[in-house]
Amino acid sequence: MVWKIRRVVTGHDKAGRSVFLQDAKATNIKEMESMPGLALTDLWETTGAPASNEGAEDAATRPVRLEPPPGGTIVRIVEFPPDSAWRDKADANAAFDSIGAGHAKDKANADPMMHKTATVDYIIVLKGRIFAIMEDGEKLLKRGDILIQRGTNHSWSVRGKKPCVVAAILVSAKPVSAPKKAAKGAKKPARAVKKAVK
Repeated sequence: MVWKIRRVVTGHDKAGRSVFLQDAKATNIKEMESMPGLALTDLWETTGAPASNEGAEDAATRPVRLEPPPGGTIVRIVEFPPDSAWRDKADANAAFDSIGAGHAKDKANADPMMHKTATVDYIIVLKGRIFAIMEDGEKLLKRGDILIQRGTNHSWSVRGKKPCVVAAILVSAKPVSAPKKAAKGAKKPARAVKKAVK
């Protein structure tokens, strides 16, 4: 069951006074057919920086996609089911394609959720527990923990029996460039020597 999020949006009336434009359950929800129980609820999107606060249009009324537009942001809630509910049945390629992110999936990795985006992501755990997985290492995140995910190849795992819900703020970023390989026979740079503090 997807967690229903109350979304309150402010703006201005015709006289320029601050008002509440919306106060209702968020409706822009994408339940992943090929990853049963995984759901994305998009709350707002900006399309550039600086963002515009003009008008009264609902910036979340558009198809759910993984990444924000260049220079933009997305605020979303993600509900991750326990691994036992989806990992053996997932069609990861179909899932990423369904949110316009076929390019993000790491097809060489056995983990069906391993992917990389051109974003900085602020991940705030609201409910439950989840493992953030890197290519080298993993960390258990609990309610109240915050992960700053910086364009890295990453995955998620919920190893308990209850789902985990996170708030995710995705900020468009330049893709991380691949590390440069040293030319054959090139000398490694000398290490900086730290001076002892007395």
